[in-house]
Amino acid sequence: MKNFVQPGLSIDVPAPAGGSVSGRPVIIGSLIGIASVTAVATTLIAIQTAGVFNLPKTAALAIAIGDKLYWDATNNVVNKTATGNTLIGTAVSAAANPSDTVDVLLGPTTV
Repeated sequence: MKNFVQPGLSIDVPAPAGGSVSGRPVIIGSLIGIASVTAVATTLIAIQTAGVFNLPKTAALAIAIGDKLYWDATNNVVNKTATGNTLIGTAVSAAANPSDTVDVLLGPTTV
């Protein structure tokens, strides 16, 4: 296939405004990935665009397997609130209230 570029599981992008933190989501428009390194804005970084990642969550929130999860960039946590946040993926583990993290499968979910 002449037009194949790459699998796309890890891609290089410039770190967005504010930079990147290793292991935390990077959101550029509708492109979402997990930063491989901590870097200042505009530095070329690799982001993972697929897979399951253990991410910080709103502590006082119960999450069930299959829940849609959103990234709250203000508080740097995932939660279940769509308004003002970015859809990041789906919970693949349950997380009790209280708890600090949840396993998230990156990517789009069905509406």
